[in-house]
Amino acid sequence: MKATARAHPIQGLIKYHGMRDETLRLPYHDSISVCTAPSHTTTTAAFDPELSADRYVVDGEEIDETGAERLERVVDHVRERAGIDHRVRFESVNDFPTNIGFGSSSSGFAAAAVALAEAAGLELSRPELSTIARRGSSSAARAVTGAFSQLRTGLDDADCRAERIDTGLGAELRIVAAEIPAFKHTARAHEEAADSHMFRARLAHIHEQIATMRNALREDDFGRAFELAEDDSLSLAATTMTGPSGWVYWQPETLEVFETVRTLREEGLPVYFSTDTGASVYVNTTAEHVDRVEGEIDELGIETRVWEVGGPATVLGADDALF
Repeated sequence: MKATARAHPIQGLIKYHGMRDETLRLPYHDSISVCTAPSHTTTTAAFDPELSADRYVVDGEEIDETGAERLERVVDHVRERAGIDHRVRFESVNDFPTNIGFGSSSSGFAAAAVALAEAAGLELSRPELSTIARRGSSSAARAVTGAFSQLRTGLDDADCRAERIDTGLGAELRIVAAEIPAFKHTARAHEEAADSHMFRARLAHIHEQIATMRNALREDDFGRAFELAEDDSLSLAATTMTGPSGWVYWQPETLEVFETVRTLREEGLPVYFSTDTGASVYVNTTAEHVDRVEGEIDELGIETRVWEVGGPATVLGADDALF
């Protein structure tokens, strides 16, 4: 009863913020994202009747009960659905920087859900698997279905699940990931979301944003889609900054990237910035212009990676197992 899975992290395009149900991770509104590759998380899970306790190892370090709380929800849900009570051995590794705003929780819980379900013998569609991953992180639901995906809001698993959005933009999109290390507290920001006076304003316009993004993606309108992603990043930041803790995630380097992007756009390049809850920046451009854009970000002294659109979470072969 062992399986290995791999998933790509997401870049939020229209991001969710805050949850109406912390345990089931049910967001207040829909969200849309795109998976970034080749960045990925690889996870191996095994249900073993000989184990006396669950064991979780992430990036070579065993995580304790407090750190494992959200993962335990995913594991327990899989055990319940499969009708088993065996303890689990779980190991996961990331090949990209974590906790700096690049969606590591999305790929982490997506790979976990797929590996655990496969190890438990569950035969589920990706939208069904997305409801398992969602219990760890709402963004992980979209990492399960991959590419451009939407997580719909709802009060149960029948409604709150991810689905793919068909678009031709995947072939031309290139993402220059500007790494700005600054630890973030995404979970705490979600907890405070509804306490910001800006949150009500965000809810008032988010449904139109979702509809407009879906239309832009279906029509392969690069400029409109990523201008929306840029606008949504600013809206999200306004909400987090006006919560009780006044979270300000951006660093001086973040603002330098913003200004560089705007300067390049004034020169006629199709380039847009996007951030989640963190200081690092996604710079969205096309294959034709990615070398120029990456070079401009490099000149700021900021580490960069170039990503493309990643597919759904997948089960790997035995040769890829971590143990």
